[in-house]
Amino acid sequence: MSTVPTDHGVASLGEFAFECGQSVPDLEVAYETHGEFDGDNVVLVCHALTGSQNVARSPAPERDEGTRGAGQAGQARAWWDDIVGPGKAIDTTEYYVVCANVPGSCYGTTGPTSERPADLDLPEEPDHDRWGTAFPPVQVEDWARAQRRLLDHLGVGRLRAVVGGSVGGMNALEWAKRYPDDVDRVVAIATAGRLDAQCLALDAVARRAIRADPDWNGGDYYGEGRPSPDEGLALARQIGHIMYLSKASMERKFGRRSAGRDSLTREEGDLGLPPEPTAAFFPYREVESYLDYQAEGFSERFDANSYLNLTRAMDEYDLAAGHGTDADALGAFEGESLLLSFTADWHFTVEQSSSLADAFRAGDAPVAHHVIDSDHGHDAFLVEPEHVGPPLRDFLAEGVGGRAVSDDGGQDDESARPEPDHAPVHASLFRG
Repeated sequence: MSTVPTDHGVASLGEFAFECGQSVPDLEVAYETHGEFDGDNVVLVCHALTGSQNVARSPAPERDEGTRGAGQAGQARAWWDDIVGPGKAIDTTEYYVVCANVPGSCYGTTGPTSERPADLDLPEEPDHDRWGTAFPPVQVEDWARAQRRLLDHLGVGRLRAVVGGSVGGMNALEWAKRYPDDVDRVVAIATAGRLDAQCLALDAVARRAIRADPDWNGGDYYGEGRPSPDEGLALARQIGHIMYLSKASMERKFGRRSAGRDSLTREEGDLGLPPEPTAAFFPYREVESYLDYQAEGFSERFDANSYLNLTRAMDEYDLAAGHGTDADALGAFEGESLLLSFTADWHFTVEQSSSLADAFRAGDAPVAHHVIDSDHGHDAFLVEPEHVGPPLRDFLAEGVGGRAVSDDGGQDDESARPEPDHAPVHASLFRG
């Protein structure tokens, strides 16, 4: 396979005022680029909740990408490698792909784990040198503004497309709202204009799990000899994983089966919780082992304060804010848009994507809502490149008229709809 030029780095963008009114004296943004810039071929990819700038494999050497993010595991590395790369749906021999870690995260962009300025005036001075809970509350709007500033730094003006999935899809929608003249095409995958009450509730419980950890220490767990609230973070992530799967995919993969010999033991997977006296009488099930495995890896690579900040940003986002309706918010966007949704995704539903498509249509902007039959749940946008890739590739090349792009899932022609993929759920995949 051919190689393409890649670059990675951390751009110093100067003082940055967040939507909340607070600011940092110098916002640093970690980014990667793939391909060659020809002035008219830029695709900005927006990562999901706990993703990184490393959207695809590259020959770049291993690098430290943040205090907590050093040595990333799972799909924090090359998290969309099945979609981005030479000859793939987002073809890096044709497009100049940019992906940036968002403010508030922990993979190199300024966030809670970053060293704070020594002269920062705080009501109470922490006994460590990190931003921690003093980091400004972030919002999705801040992510788009930071990306716009990074692109200016890189010499990029107008974009061929902005692409994002999950909360990265919210990020892409914010581009259509905030910078309608800067983008030709928007692709929002498995997303919505706002979270519903059920998802808000689950996120709230996840954050409470972190704050209930005995090592939480009010968020000031940085410094030598202080353990991180890894057990609370692990529990929060387990709640997230349940949100990203569907009933059908969980039943197919796990059912009620007991964990096999190669799985974690109950003692290994109980996250340091006190023993349950009656537990030995009952089986340790495969679904428990899977969740424990996922939690173990995640707590090693992510920061609890970042998780709190980023879930708050996702919860707070409302596309209609400041405009009244979604249609009003998107009214200035005259480019083309593609909404991709998945039939078993209850985190961001088909109906929510359909509502977004109607909002784009209200402004007479060309739009297609492509529905994919899948029982994988929200995970589908990561684990089904064979279904996501074709419409994405053709939309980037030809817009809504692309051959593999259908509107409303091609429901007028049932035979054209793809069959559900029954491949197993991959235990190592990045979610959110």
